[in-house]
Amino acid sequence: MMMDGMTPLYWHWLVAGMLLVVAEIFLASFTVFWFGLGACLIGLILWLGLALSLNWQILLWLLSSIAFAFGWFKVIKPLSVDRTMAGLSREAVLGERGLLIKATGKPGQRGEVRFQIPLLGSDTWPCVANAPINAGETVEIKDVMGNTLVVSPISAPPSS
Repeated sequence: MMMDGMTPLYWHWLVAGMLLVVAEIFLASFTVFWFGLGACLIGLILWLGLALSLNWQILLWLLSSIAFAFGWFKVIKPLSVDRTMAGLSREAVLGERGLLIKATGKPGQRGEVRFQIPLLGSDTWPCVANAPINAGETVEIKDVMGNTLVVSPISAPPSS
């Protein structure tokens, strides 16, 4: 296969795409990758035998690159956000509220609290309180001691 005029062949697009993908290793933006993937797509289309002029190749490359980037940043990346707060410091969990599923009883006696959204990788945690708290009450995290949460009950708002 020879290059006719100024129209790149499939392997030109594949090489350019691979170079752009490899260049992403040295850049922190995570956008060059999508232009490389778009170039590889054009190379694949040309390899399959679809003859396109240079103008169409460039237009399809730009559109596919933008579509890949848009798909990543607006659709796929938001789905992969870690909502567990795993690996965060204790300050990130202070003030979080959960439901006490095992009463604390005497001060210092362990209970168990459950959260609607997993907290630090788990939805249930052992807890202690300075005063007895009954199961079923809503509690708030006041401190973290090792793998145990220090909680206090949430006072109900006064009824009118």
